[in-house]
Amino acid sequence: MSWKSHGTDNASLVQALRDNEIVTSESVESAMRLVDRGYYARDRQTAYVDAPQAIGSAATISAPHMHAYCLELMRDSLKPGNRVLDVGSGSGYLTAVMAHMVRGEGGLAVGLEHIPSLHRAGEENCRRDPGARTLLDSGELVFVLGDGRRGHLESSPYDCIHVGAAATSIPSNLLEQLARGGRLVCPVGKEGGSQRLVCVDRDRDSGKLSERIVMGVQYVPLCSKEHQLGRR
Repeated sequence: MSWKSHGTDNASLVQALRDNEIVTSESVESAMRLVDRGYYARDRQTAYVDAPQAIGSAATISAPHMHAYCLELMRDSLKPGNRVLDVGSGSGYLTAVMAHMVRGEGGLAVGLEHIPSLHRAGEENCRRDPGARTLLDSGELVFVLGDGRRGHLESSPYDCIHVGAAATSIPSNLLEQLARGGRLVCPVGKEGGSQRLVCVDRDRDSGKLSERIVMGVQYVPLCSKEHQLGRR
């Protein structure tokens, strides 16, 4: 039922995702209801359509069903007190939802974006959204300017890492910053070619990594700033 979970406002969008069994948990539903997608899309009139939308600088805000799929994949690693990293944070929407899920008990959500204008926009969107502004003010949600392929060592290790663009292979820096018991979700594949959503888990006891393919997907590439801006 992906691409069919349209709404006319945030509440009806989340309800459609729930009705279509894409959102299946109370924790994901509650967090998505707290963050209004309308503050993060360029056009509020189409913000609740179940489709990706351009946000400038050759970037997109993913379709609601893809955000929901990823949140459900990560939900066991999105617990109060956990540290999470959102690579390619763009609009700031998914970072804000993740922040709600880990808030309290020292929880932290870091949005990492390498395009300066998108880095600013992500934080500004959260400032406009009452559901996210308090998280910024409390320091439970932060945005960092930097190359997502390198991760953000300063706040690592992370219990959960989400990558919002397709890598040709999962960057070693991100794997190194994944905590024991943590989960990383990343699209993998060539730009414009076959891509798959990959879930990587680090064993809590041994520290060994295991991965599985979840589904076929289509994302913009995880690349250098120069390559991304050249795609416009």
